[in-house]
Amino acid sequence: MDPITVLLVVFVAFLAGMEGILDEFEFHQPLVACTLVGLVTGHLEAGIMLGGSLQMIALGWANIGAAVAPDAALASVASSIIMVLALNGGSSDTQTAITTSIALAVPLSVAGLFLTMVVRTLAIPIVHAMDACADKGNFRGVEAWHIVAIIMQGVRIAIPAAALCFVPSDAVTAALNAMPAWLTDGMSIGGGMVAAVGYAMVINMMATREVWPFFALGFVLATISELTLIALGAIGLSLAFIYLGLKEAAQAGGGAGGSGDPLGDILNDY
Repeated sequence: MDPITVLLVVFVAFLAGMEGILDEFEFHQPLVACTLVGLVTGHLEAGIMLGGSLQMIALGWANIGAAVAPDAALASVASSIIMVLALNGGSSDTQTAITTSIALAVPLSVAGLFLTMVVRTLAIPIVHAMDACADKGNFRGVEAWHIVAIIMQGVRIAIPAAALCFVPSDAVTAALNAMPAWLTDGMSIGGGMVAAVGYAMVINMMATREVWPFFALGFVLATISELTLIALGAIGLSLAFIYLGLKEAAQAGGGAGGSGDPLGDILNDY
């Protein structure tokens, strides 16, 4: 990569690292991070494809209590850089580069957990420094230490990203080409299974008796080849508005025995 491209990739990685904590602009989400890396490296289409695949995996990743989810930021940025290096090295098979990057995303996300632990451990003295500033009424000091802590999260992703950018493209391509067919096929199957597991985790958290009919209806509509993704999205949005309208109508009607959920009341009758 040329120096300007490396700087842009590191900048995207820095934003993704900070957003892993801030969650404001979602730069750490695979669909956003991979797309941005693909954009600045000239592989926008491949970046979108990789980000869309990884997003299905990351759907089930969430911090619950003290349990920290796998690091989507490092997985997104590092896997997209590996994909770009493979494509720049002369790999004509874009799908192979994307598939391999997807398979590498999961171990990269686990490595990101270690980096998160290191950064949060280093942030402990910063918390005490912020407390000291707060005791003195020094709000500027509290804000300054807050900014330092957030910058540390960005550097956590920017440094590995910068290191990967200096890996020779030919070395990455040679490593991919040296993989036997059974390993490549296994990684492809494993990547598909991980995406299914991520989606299943989301369903497990959202599954209620009221939403199962929409889930089944979505599978039926997806089999109609004439419907595009935009059409399916419009249908889903319309069904959501219809459901909310029925729910508001039921609540406004003041049904004595109803729960305010029209589908729930119907299902409870059975």
